[in-house]
Amino acid sequence: MTQMTNADENSRLVEDIAANFADITARIAKASEKWDRKAEDVTLVAVSKRQPDAAVEAALLYGHRTFGENRVQEAQAKWPGFREKYSGIELRLIGPLQTNKAKEAVALFDVIESVDRPKLAKILAKEMAAMGRALPVYIQVNTGEEPQKAGVAPGNADDFIKECRDLGLDVVGLMCIPPAEEQPAPHFALLKKIAERNGLHKLSMGMSADFETAVQFGATSVRVGTALFGVRDR
Repeated sequence: MTQMTNADENSRLVEDIAANFADITARIAKASEKWDRKAEDVTLVAVSKRQPDAAVEAALLYGHRTFGENRVQEAQAKWPGFREKYSGIELRLIGPLQTNKAKEAVALFDVIESVDRPKLAKILAKEMAAMGRALPVYIQVNTGEEPQKAGVAPGNADDFIKECRDLGLDVVGLMCIPPAEEQPAPHFALLKKIAERNGLHKLSMGMSADFETAVQFGATSVRVGTALFGVRDR
């Protein structure tokens, strides 16, 4: 019986992940066509948190360049090396951000999608001004008002968006993570309504299990991890 070499394993991984990307991209295109949208208006954010470097590199070799990470420390260990080898990477912070990590986040990421409280907004504005980096930010809205989940309550979203704008933050859109046990459509519809009345045009919503529904309700980016890379080891 012939043993599979590391090169063979890497080649197979690249092929498998390329097939997954092709499948997800085709599903986004199909959903976009169904709901009279343009597929190119929906950005696929590959969620690379806790994925092995080999899997992330397979996505980079496929040609993908937009990735989402949950933790600053993990991203610091992973992405500087990849950026030396691959150009055009856009790295998004999609997880909760502690205020003591704001400086590192501003230095490392290209987009911050999880602005959710006044203290964090003020510190981000200060750090961006100090570094001369005006990063696009999304306001995270806790559409299900779950106590264990980050995000501003829907009823407070308008005031918080204004507060962030007054601080000079470049608020480009909204992000949400619907409750796992509920249908996502009402949450996506709510996020879109909040965005529209605040003149925001970008919506980060939808993950592996519900990104096609998110496309229906106007998602401009979908955050997909498991469907691209498989179940995480931990």
